[in-house]
Amino acid sequence: MKEVRVVICGDQGVGKSSLISALIQEDNVTAIPKVFPIVSIPPDPKLNDDVSLVLVDTQSGSNERDYLASQLRKANVLCLVYSDNYSYERVSIFWLPYFRSLGINVPIVLCANKSEDLDNYQGLHSIEHEMVPLINEFKEIESCILCSALEKVNVNELFYICRSCVIYPIIPLWETKEKKLKNVAVDALSRIFFLSDKNNDDLLSTTELTHLSEKCFGKQLSEEEAEDIVNTVQEVFPNGVVDGQLNRAGFLVYNQIQIENGKQESTWGILRAFHYTDSLCLDDSYLSPKLEVAPGQSVELSPKGYRFLVDLFYRFDRDNDGALNDDELSELFRYTPGLPETWIHSKFPNSTVLNEHGFASYNGWIAQWSMITLFDYKTTLAYLAYLGFDSEGRGHVTDALKVTKKRSIQHRRVSKYDRNVFLCFVVGSAGCGKTSLLSSFINKSPHRVSDDLIPNTVVNSVEFQSRQRYLVLSEIGEKDLDILAKPKSLDACDVLCLLYDSSNPNSFSFIANLLGRYPALQKIPCVFAATKADLDRQQQRYPVQPDEFTKQLGLPSPTHISTSAIWNTSKDFFIQIAESAQFPASSIIQIPDENSNKINYQLVVALTAFGALLLSVGGSLAWKIVRHRNMFKR
Repeated sequence: MKEVRVVICGDQGVGKSSLISALIQEDNVTAIPKVFPIVSIPPDPKLNDDVSLVLVDTQSGSNERDYLASQLRKANVLCLVYSDNYSYERVSIFWLPYFRSLGINVPIVLCANKSEDLDNYQGLHSIEHEMVPLINEFKEIESCILCSALEKVNVNELFYICRSCVIYPIIPLWETKEKKLKNVAVDALSRIFFLSDKNNDDLLSTTELTHLSEKCFGKQLSEEEAEDIVNTVQEVFPNGVVDGQLNRAGFLVYNQIQIENGKQESTWGILRAFHYTDSLCLDDSYLSPKLEVAPGQSVELSPKGYRFLVDLFYRFDRDNDGALNDDELSELFRYTPGLPETWIHSKFPNSTVLNEHGFASYNGWIAQWSMITLFDYKTTLAYLAYLGFDSEGRGHVTDALKVTKKRSIQHRRVSKYDRNVFLCFVVGSAGCGKTSLLSSFINKSPHRVSDDLIPNTVVNSVEFQSRQRYLVLSEIGEKDLDILAKPKSLDACDVLCLLYDSSNPNSFSFIANLLGRYPALQKIPCVFAATKADLDRQQQRYPVQPDEFTKQLGLPSPTHISTSAIWNTSKDFFIQIAESAQFPASSIIQIPDENSNKINYQLVVALTAFGALLLSVGGSLAWKIVRHRNMFKR
């Protein structure tokens, strides 16, 4: 339970204890103690919250100064009371400077007590008028009120204001001197307007206002109440209303009117319904909710998550061309920190499928989110929060994701993995066509993109067995091969694509030797491919030719592919990669049992480990070993 601690202070005799007595006693005030003990008032059910009120009475004598200072430092709000000309002057001469000297930084409510005898204020032409200079000089003064403890005038209102100053603080919202909303409040309310504008016409209709009220306050506005809001803005700021609907400026003006009328709880009700804290930042627990992900598990978008992103795409594809251009993307991410850093690092939009004008297509948009969720689901959670996933009753933002079933890191020889997004490492010697393969996957020519914009990781959808999956291809260059020795990286990899250039006789030895250099690769599904199939095929300078090599490892022969514009045969190959990831049993190197014949496998492993050495000795020795191997077969 939260509590609001109110410290009542002021000169001797201004009626501090009388105010407390008037609040807690129903009968007329008679015997009042010199100082009340600390009073705790339980939450008021009518206020529909769980906040109690703690009242701390104080004395102003010099011998009580240490106790006063200690209580002031514990306060959530100060109620500073005066009751005549002298105590009024002391507000600015002593009390407010004293608070500042203690480093007190809490709201202050200024209370003019004993209003039943206005003679006490002789010389003060207007109490309201006299309070304005104080408010202008001391911004910590959040509110002022005229009271009478004797006649119980505005006593309940005084402590309600004290309570509201803490629960619904005006300082984060309002520039007192300029009498306008602070920039952070404008930004927060603008985002709420953006999320509430469901048809994306930059206006809030009475229907959208009703939905907003239901979300924030749990009740629908009547048509008359919604129209009253529009009319109120119309009277004050006609430019804020268009065709009987509020534009963004009108929505801001309405909240400004509420604050100026002392009804900032209305604005805070809206802000908190959209997870804003008192500092007008989105709550950390909202942006970064807990999601339990164990080793061997991955994170994907759930059907709800995909549905939200589909709706978002069509909402901002204003020209209906099936793609999001730069302006549409800018508008979509307007009320977020901007394009996610992980997207920038992936060189979006070049990391996914584009239309003929170079803009992210519908498929590319969904594929990009699928890839980033696989790599960094925490970023996806934060951005789904910024974009208002939960604003229409879709549930908690974590409902946009799903955690896949745990996969055994050591034993991957299973019949099927129930996943929809797969990561493939593409490995091969320099010049074998890795970059061209990635570009072909997203239907793009690498020659049309400058080198600094060519991504080393791309994503696209593949369809097989009447279902759509997403395949992420990540190129592993020769300088990055150490990644193959890192268990965490290999755990994330669903399948290896091992490429060699069939027109280059020295290409195959590179990937063959990798299996000996990095034994952990033997536990990952592998797909071999011979690139540049449109060129003349060359005999590989390796003791075992590719077909025989894969056969002895229990794997399918290399698939011959070409990514040339004339003879592009890579489309079916991408399906083969995805199938090997989902159904890995047939793509994992077959290591014989202890009781089976190991001769062939051991020989292949030996050739893999020492292939480079054999090649350096000379081709004739290599062919002798091949003939020797054939003797074993006979």
